[in-house]
Amino acid sequence: MKILFIGDVFGEPGREAVKKRLPELRKERNLDFVIANVENVAHGRGVTPKLIDDLTSVGVNAFTAGNHLWDQKEIIPYIANSKVLVRPANYNAEAPGRGALLFDVYSGVKVCVISVEGQRLMGNAVDSPFAAVDRELAQVKGRADIVFVDVHAEATSEKRAMGWHLDGRVGAVVGTHTHVQTADEEILPNGTAYLTDVGMTGPYNSVIGLNKNAALTRFTKQMPAPFEVAQGDARFCAVLIDIEESNGRARQITRIQDKVAL
Repeated sequence: MKILFIGDVFGEPGREAVKKRLPELRKERNLDFVIANVENVAHGRGVTPKLIDDLTSVGVNAFTAGNHLWDQKEIIPYIANSKVLVRPANYNAEAPGRGALLFDVYSGVKVCVISVEGQRLMGNAVDSPFAAVDRELAQVKGRADIVFVDVHAEATSEKRAMGWHLDGRVGAVVGTHTHVQTADEEILPNGTAYLTDVGMTGPYNSVIGLNKNAALTRFTKQMPAPFEVAQGDARFCAVLIDIEESNGRARQITRIQDKVAL
C-alpha cells in the first residue's frame, strides 16, 4: 500500500500547494491513502471543519494535528465526532476526539493512524507519548493491517527514540512540527519506515512559514510583531511510504519536496 504523508500544511500557501500538487501525485504515484498534518492550516494556527472538507475534496483521507489544534474554537465540537481528524493520543483523556482512528482503505485492508505529541520543549502539559502509543496499539491489535504514527515534537531525540520504540510494531513513524525536512529517511531493522521531520507544506521564503521580517523583529529586537503568514515560494513537503499489507512492514520510503507555482 502506498501511503503519502504531507508535512505541516501552513496557511493559505500550504493549502493551495496541496490542492495543486496532490491530485497530480495521486495519478503519478498511484497513491492508496493520504494523510496530512493540519495544525497550522488556518492562517498558521489551528484548523477548521471547512478547511478539513476543502482538503478532503482534493484527496486527503486522514488528518493529524498537534499543539495548535485548539486555536480555532470551532474545531472543538467537530473533533468530538470526527472520523478523519486524529488528535494527539497523550492529551488529557477528557479532551474531545480520539488519538487513533481506523480507516478501511480497500478490500478489507485497514490502516490505523495514531498521533502523539512530544513532551520536550513543547510547552504543553501532556502525558508520555510512549505510554500513549502503547495503549493505542493494544486497542487496535488484530484490527489494523497497517499502523502509521505521526510524532508531533520539537526534539529530534524524542522522535528518534519513538522510531526505535516502535520498530517492527508499526509500518511508519514520521515526525512533524519543526517545519524543516530532514534527510534521514530509512527503514529500521525490523521494518518500520522512519523520518525525523517531513517538513512544511507552505511558503519557504519565510521563517518556518511566518513573514521573515516579522520573525527578524522578534529575534533581533526582542519586540512583538504581527503573526503573519508569508507568501510566495510554495513548497510541497511529504513522504511516500510503501507498506506490505500482509505483515505491516515498510518496503520503501521516499522523501518529496516539490516547488509549486501558485
